[in-house]
Amino acid sequence: MDTATAPATSPGTDEPGPPWPTKIAVVLRDDLLPWQELNVTAFLAGAVAAAVSELIGRPYQDADGTGYLAMFRQPVLVLTGTGEVLQRARTRALERGLPLALFTADLFATGGDADNRAAVAAVAGPALDLVGVALHGPKNVVDKVVKGARMHP
Repeated sequence: MDTATAPATSPGTDEPGPPWPTKIAVVLRDDLLPWQELNVTAFLAGAVAAAVSELIGRPYQDADGTGYLAMFRQPVLVLTGTGEVLQRARTRALERGLPLALFTADLFATGGDADNRAAVAAVAGPALDLVGVALHGPKNVVDKVVKGARMHP
């Protein structure tokens, strides 16, 4: 790999650091309540972590030797947009073959994972009432997919 384009490494490790060649993006519908924004972001970020395990760094440890869970190795970009922006992002991600997680308004009223899957399965993709989507991929591709969304305030 050309050193001019190779990602930097974090001090004392062999893990890539900024600039990252990929991007993790969560796009939230702009009319959610604060608790809904946090809930949807947590669910969607968890989906990306489960699907792309190489995005997870090493566990943490403080000076006392207490261990903590590993986290993403790179930032998660959180954006907002209208329902139309979310639908366009869904379509673009699928057209480009990017892994995609989604959260629909119906999931706020379900009782768990099986109910969530059933609620999504009951609605055709273009008719899903999206309140959030998350994806991961090359930076330039993710930027095109989420075009129209803006940084979360």
